[in-house]
Amino acid sequence: MRTRPPRTRPPRTRTQRSALAVAAASTLATVAVLAVPQPAGAAESSPIGFGAGTTGGGSAPAVTVSSLSAFKSAVTGNTAKVVRVNGLISLSGQVDIGSNTTVLGVGSASGFTGGGLRLKRVSNVVVRNLNISKPVAPADGITVEASTKVWIDHNSFSADRDHDKDYYDGLLDINHGADNVTVSWNTFKNHFKGSLVGHSDNNASEDTGRLKVTYHHNHFANVYSRIPSLRFGTGHFYNNYVEGADTACHSRMGAQMLVENNVFRSTKVAVTTNRSSDVDGYANLRGNDLGGAATEISRVGSFTTPPYGYSAEPASSVAASVTSGAGAGKL
Repeated sequence: MRTRPPRTRPPRTRTQRSALAVAAASTLATVAVLAVPQPAGAAESSPIGFGAGTTGGGSAPAVTVSSLSAFKSAVTGNTAKVVRVNGLISLSGQVDIGSNTTVLGVGSASGFTGGGLRLKRVSNVVVRNLNISKPVAPADGITVEASTKVWIDHNSFSADRDHDKDYYDGLLDINHGADNVTVSWNTFKNHFKGSLVGHSDNNASEDTGRLKVTYHHNHFANVYSRIPSLRFGTGHFYNNYVEGADTACHSRMGAQMLVENNVFRSTKVAVTTNRSSDVDGYANLRGNDLGGAATEISRVGSFTTPPYGYSAEPASSVAASVTSGAGAGKL
């Protein structure tokens, strides 16, 4: 058998070697760019945490409204829908939101004042980019009641502390066995009662095993308490920035709370498990910058590993990330 001599490749010229080096460098640069994580504050396209999988109205055609009557009509029913709110709408009481709904503020100054939104016995609801202010009692800014799969993201909640603490109701309350909720990149400002999860010590039968809520990258400024107050449920509170609170995280009635990589400033008590209820809660703390705040941990909990993927940034970068990225108008 006749064999062929091995083929040899002629040596590359200097020009060819230079071109290959440039191409390789370009490829490595492209890979490096693709590997760079999203900057802190970049809006997620879907929720992280217990509310993962919430899609709201998804890709349904958007309807833009600018009046209360049009808004009420647009959010009614359980078919998939995306409702864009253009402008600031005055409310008295609350508006009920149907299932499979996305409510999205237009720009940085749209939303509701004087009342709020209620999600009652619904599922798969997204509320983003709204200003929700001064919810006069008995209306909360947002109430999530007996509902599941909810994402509250990039909203600005506010009131004032010029009135009695009960003049306004809660900014965001989650109750009556609601479940699988993520609260992310919101601001909560100038209020007495921030976010109550579980409305009563006497509601164990409905709440036990539910009320699973994730709070991440929220800014609480000059909010007196309930940051959050959690009964019976399971709460993951990470990468939040709390300023000017009397009592921030409050775990009670056997609730399990993981408080991770948060920053507290001008706060008296960062975390407590033994106030106001007959049964204490549980809490685990790790990686927090307490800023001199006290902790009152009567019972250390067993909730240390959330059942979902997430990336908690170090406390050292939280204040900058949250102040630049949280609130309406930051999407």
